[in-house]
Amino acid sequence: MLSIIVQALGCASIIWGCIVIVVQGIGNYKIFRYYSSIPPAPVSPSLPEDEVPHVTIIRPAKGLEPGLYECLASAFHQSYPKNKLTIYFCVSSKDDAAYPVIRKLLDDYPGFDAKVFVETEDPFLHGNDGHVDNVGPNPKIRNLSRAYREARGDIIWPLDSNVWVAGDVAGRMVDKLCGYRPNGKRTKPYKFVHQLPLVVDTVTSMSSENSEGQTLLSGSAVTGSSDAQSSVDVPSSVLSRSWAHGGGRLEEMFMATTHAKFYGAINTVGIAPCIVGKSNMFRKSHLDQVTDPARNPILTGRAATLPKGLDHFSSFMCEDHVIGDLLWRSDLPGYKNHGLVWGDLAIQPMAGMSIPAYVARRVRWLRVRKWTVLSATLVEHGVESLVCCFYVSFGLTSIPWFHQILGIPQTWRALGYLWFAGVTLWMIVDRIVFKKLHAGESIYVDEHTPLFARGTSRGGAEKRRFGEWFLAWLGREVLALPIWTWAVFGGTTVNWRGKRFRVRPDMTVVSIDLEEDEHTALLQNGHSRSSSRTSTERGKID
Repeated sequence: MLSIIVQALGCASIIWGCIVIVVQGIGNYKIFRYYSSIPPAPVSPSLPEDEVPHVTIIRPAKGLEPGLYECLASAFHQSYPKNKLTIYFCVSSKDDAAYPVIRKLLDDYPGFDAKVFVETEDPFLHGNDGHVDNVGPNPKIRNLSRAYREARGDIIWPLDSNVWVAGDVAGRMVDKLCGYRPNGKRTKPYKFVHQLPLVVDTVTSMSSENSEGQTLLSGSAVTGSSDAQSSVDVPSSVLSRSWAHGGGRLEEMFMATTHAKFYGAINTVGIAPCIVGKSNMFRKSHLDQVTDPARNPILTGRAATLPKGLDHFSSFMCEDHVIGDLLWRSDLPGYKNHGLVWGDLAIQPMAGMSIPAYVARRVRWLRVRKWTVLSATLVEHGVESLVCCFYVSFGLTSIPWFHQILGIPQTWRALGYLWFAGVTLWMIVDRIVFKKLHAGESIYVDEHTPLFARGTSRGGAEKRRFGEWFLAWLGREVLALPIWTWAVFGGTTVNWRGKRFRVRPDMTVVSIDLEEDEHTALLQNGHSRSSSRTSTERGKID
């Protein structure tokens, strides 16, 4: 009986391994096909003026991110017609550290239809006829709400403040969304389009040495202010430096290997929505329609009571997935579901992220995804190299056929050798894919392209020698399973944008800080009332 169970588990392991290998193969093929050269010029910017769709870019900002000025400025460098482009920046308050950077941008780029919205000045939330609870607790949606309501035109492009995009990206995203092809041809348009995200750790290029040989990290690397004059000490000890700044390398590794391969493959097969909310584009009219229960029959129960438009998603933490999923499931005749704009990258510079910060970031999004895509999250650990190679090695050394036909010994030593060989091969493939994406061969470089976005093949400074690359790869792979285990089984609370939330099974979130404040107020009120009653009673006794 035990032998049958072992063989069944071995067969399941081989099947799972084959699935992972096929999926990775699709992702690798797509990466090498589309990220080896600059994509063709977009069609939409050169259409007759009355046919060019108007695009509203919405950029939520929170604090000073690395390279913030350059990332935000990339919206002004689009080759899209200026009169067909509206750029809205959003901050929670004027006290936000990003606000002065945005004001400087508006001064540096006059002549654009651009402005900044401040959440604390939104009349819908804080006006005489407004209320702070008109929008749910999601801080990003609260930030974007007014910009969405006042958007010009139908096409909305939410673009995170910490990503940089090349000059032709707006045009290619509009082409994909609307189905524009060269020579006046049209193809079936999409409901939703997005880009492949890529992280570049900038500690190396933004560091220098002082007169005593101590490494310094420029203020711009940490704060995002392009004219920052301050410097931040980088620990001289390799261990201390890795602990304090190694999280950026781990995030860089994840986004350019495992994430990129599966992101590309899933979006090729198109069996389910797979998006990251760094750079997305959709139609306002579509989002208003699918969030209206009178026009979308799939909205039932609590979903039918939520607000319309972007505010509909303000009670969810993983708003990018929920938006994409609702558009995917809703019936919009004449439109394809989601389209990845191949060849273009949404590049996020990163610096100063510690290893604990990286772990917390991964735990946060795994806990959110646990309820949004439960089945995928539960098997996610099985797509990582150490676990997947163990599954395959176990199958190869457990099924008699492999022993009888291929002569593979059914021993733990053979399993160990096969596992090591599989992990080594996996690492080699990851190294090749990483170098391809970070080469930046698909990025059009001009005078506005910052150093972190140029790629190693086009003058970028972030080259990774094999030794340091291997340490980052090994660290990420070793941490993958513990992070997954803690995220899935260790609780439901997350910390995001300085606030704590509890994620519910229905994918909505509730602010823990608000709950505690309300609980404290109730206790205080109860104590006050109790004291009042006691005083009254004592007065009667006396």
